[in-house]
Amino acid sequence: MLASIRTLICVPARSAALRLAILCLTPAALLTSSCHSQSTDTAAASTGDPSIFADWDQQHPGAHHKITSADLPAPAPDEAVNNTPHLIPRPADAWPQAPAGYKVTLYAGGDAAPMQRADNTERMRLSGGTFTEPRLIRTAPNGDIFVADSGAGSILVLRGIGKDGKAAQIEKFATGLDHPFGIAFYPADNPKYVYVGNATTVQRLPYHAGDLHAAGAPETIVPDVPGYAQLTGGGHWTRDVVFTKDGKYMLVSVGSASNIDDPDTHPREFHRADVLEYTPEGKFVEVYASGIRNCVGEAINPITGMLWCSTNERDNLGNHLVPDYVTSVKEGGFYGWPWYYIGAHKEPRLPQPCANGTAANLQAAALTSDQAQSCQRVDLSSKVITPDVLVQPHMASLQMMFYPNTGKFPKAFDGDIFAAEHGSWNRARRAGYEVIHIPMRDGHAADGSYEDFLTGFVTSDGQVWGRPVGVTVGSDGSLYVSDDGTRSIWRVEYTGK
Repeated sequence: MLASIRTLICVPARSAALRLAILCLTPAALLTSSCHSQSTDTAAASTGDPSIFADWDQQHPGAHHKITSADLPAPAPDEAVNNTPHLIPRPADAWPQAPAGYKVTLYAGGDAAPMQRADNTERMRLSGGTFTEPRLIRTAPNGDIFVADSGAGSILVLRGIGKDGKAAQIEKFATGLDHPFGIAFYPADNPKYVYVGNATTVQRLPYHAGDLHAAGAPETIVPDVPGYAQLTGGGHWTRDVVFTKDGKYMLVSVGSASNIDDPDTHPREFHRADVLEYTPEGKFVEVYASGIRNCVGEAINPITGMLWCSTNERDNLGNHLVPDYVTSVKEGGFYGWPWYYIGAHKEPRLPQPCANGTAANLQAAALTSDQAQSCQRVDLSSKVITPDVLVQPHMASLQMMFYPNTGKFPKAFDGDIFAAEHGSWNRARRAGYEVIHIPMRDGHAADGSYEDFLTGFVTSDGQVWGRPVGVTVGSDGSLYVSDDGTRSIWRVEYTGK
């Protein structure tokens, strides 16, 4: 039944009104969409049609979007713009907006000045509030919510819900870390460690269920993760960490050091724009997948066991290039960066890759300068895997997660994806600043579409006050969302009302 409903929802209608009527006839729509509001469906747009790309003022809970590889326009580098928002304090009448039937409350933080992009430096000034830079969040097996406060160098633990609806207890689990981001509990069912992905290392701390403070000092198990870069704020320093479903391997995401530097001629890109595979003890195994410019958020699909990535693609090819994406990741897969994007689309600013480089062989060593200068350049576009779900260009897709079948949201959400979209800077009309929902079917993307789920972080006149980063589901079944703009954690509860 759910599959047929989703098929119906994704049929392109000739008008928004007709499509909205179809949506509101389905029981699932009453639970997941605000049927009184206008819906935006991008599936029927023609190739290169800019109307396929939704801006912030076309994003609202329940709005439906679908972008395909065939819809991409020609590169337009002259459109490149720095439209970084200056965040304003949250206005008194501003609040995150969820579909009908959901209630949004402030769970923690929100007690410091907004964080600006320029604040995101290698050594950040503490905010003076609960959080300095709350980023990735993950739920421990016992229900505690762990928060990576990257700018403060800390991992915090949030426990319970007080009478005021906020976290009943907030403790510092670990401090003195180097831009912590990824958090993983290992082994999954009865963890003995909390693994932390820092900017240049992977460390683990002793842990038993219910611990509010680490029982010992961090142990560095991977000392040499490529880190920092010339990009704003240190450039792609986030390192997520997950374990394969069987627990045998650790997968670490490493973003590129640049926008489109050719790894064949730029050794600093070696083992970057990759997912790297290690043993739980930190021994390097292989490059698991490559050509993924910045896999900020990782998650293991609970049905298929496959790795998925939420990815930031490149900038400066125009307002509507290149889409960010959320995708399954095949072991040994090549996803194109920097030579190609979204399948076989050629990057116009670069030559073809070297035949003896890492595009042709993920496990190849970095080329020497002489090898790179004299290499044979070959077309490897046929190797590039097209991502499963394309989202708006430049909207900075960050953490993602699969909604568990033990949650309290309607059962239609079981196994579906939620992803945080931090918001664009390289686009004239901004996009993102929201949490999206991706329908899944039997562990696979239902049809490559997504819908806006949690919006409202931009005022009606286009000013930005919040920027979602992380998503997790608590033991109460609610969705928790970290927001480093307001330096807070939001709770989205299903009430059915």
